Amino acid sequence: MAAHTVTSVHHPLQSLTQTFKAKTFKPQNIKCKPTSIVISSKLRAAVIGGGPAGSSAAEALASGGIETYIFERSPEAAKPCGGAIPLCMLDEFSIPSHLVDRKVTQMKIISPSNLTVDFGKTLKPHEFISMLRREVLDNFLRLRAKEKGATLIKALVTNIELPLSEKSPYIIHYISNNTHGSLTVDIIVGADGANSKVAKSIKAGNYACAIAFQERIQLPEDKMKYYENLAEMYVGDDVSPDFYAWVFPKCDHVAVGTGTVCSKQNIKQFQGAIRNRVKPKIEGGKIIKVEAHPIPEHPRPTRVRGRVALVGDAAGYVTKCSGEGIYFAAKSGRMCGEAIVRASENGKKMIDEADLKREYLRKWDDEFFCTFKFLDVLQKVFYGSNAGREALVELCGKEYVQRMTFESYLYKKIAKGNPLEDVKMAMNTIGSLIRCNIVGREMMDDAFDGKMLLKL
Repeated sequence: MAAHTVTSVHHPLQSLTQTFKAKTFKPQNIKCKPTSIVISSKLRAAVIGGGPAGSSAAEALASGGIETYIFERSPEAAKPCGGAIPLCMLDEFSIPSHLVDRKVTQMKIISPSNLTVDFGKTLKPHEFISMLRREVLDNFLRLRAKEKGATLIKALVTNIELPLSEKSPYIIHYISNNTHGSLTVDIIVGADGANSKVAKSIKAGNYACAIAFQERIQLPEDKMKYYENLAEMYVGDDVSPDFYAWVFPKCDHVAVGTGTVCSKQNIKQFQGAIRNRVKPKIEGGKIIKVEAHPIPEHPRPTRVRGRVALVGDAAGYVTKCSGEGIYFAAKSGRMCGEAIVRASENGKKMIDEADLKREYLRKWDDEFFCTFKFLDVLQKVFYGSNAGREALVELCGKEYVQRMTFESYLYKKIAKGNPLEDVKMAMNTIGSLIRCNIVGREMMDDAFDGKMLLKL
């Protein structure tokens, strides 16, 4: 296939499309009729974006017999990201151990008043959180998709022409090596991040975005030793009014960063604050890279339209409270790719919007809707004030809370708890919120009186 040529590549298939009203992120019972259009040659798909979502989608598509193209503008670029992935992802996505920079077995969470809780006491000997660099992971996943048969195109997608009729293909216009090219396809998977051009082309609706800011800091050997298998999370309105700041270890440096939705204009101020809070631990370090990137705050109103599906950040699959996105990006990409393969009978049959909604969206919502909603509630309860953050850190000191948290995070399944312990945890949560709200008011009064420093 001449995917890089200046002239348009015309596809022999004719495609169907239909529009629908935007849906909110809720599980839906969808009644639909499977398509029965049999085609004479391979279905052709384009994946826009070559991160974990796009690469996983492309791998599934190519493995399933679909002619697949991945468009990635900057394969060498690194998205600013904490780089933490759950234990289950290593096996589920066959991530080789040599890609993992650090195996974190210790975590500390530090409150606004600098109360520090060791958050990892319940980890079993074989359990850890993997820390890696996005540029390393992304490159590995892209190359694996290529090995399965996907064609990689280093190019900037400039425009997507939607079908003018039910029997028209999509036309992707792009620039590669300062040369204009185009490609006609039957299906598009949008994996092009928070500012998705694919989402805009299908009028998928807007969503609120956070901004993540991160500095990679190379530390002296003795300082790096401290972070060998340790990650830290800091909460407080000095480092973020609605999220947390982090220090995550990498191969030869640490990633120090923060994020916010409601006060993006002050992101550098918050970054300065987290540097100040960890100053003794990173003293003598050298900043080797500065990164910033938008992060979606909730799923888009529309994630499928016609024969276009959104995955990863483009769809809005980043959890509240934890800000986790890598696993959900890769998972959504794979689920979408497998859904297309399944509905098209390995590329032998044309699919439509109803197929994507039934085989991809409904299965995604069934599996992850509750997780996203639960973490949304947690963020509203605990991240809205310093009082709530103090309560969060206090709760994290409870071993039962730690066990439930890590089991859910590491294996991406809601942990099965003990009913009696669940009641105790609920009571502890209420008690912590009550106590910390009182503490919060006292701290504000003391700050006004100039006595806070003495009390702390």
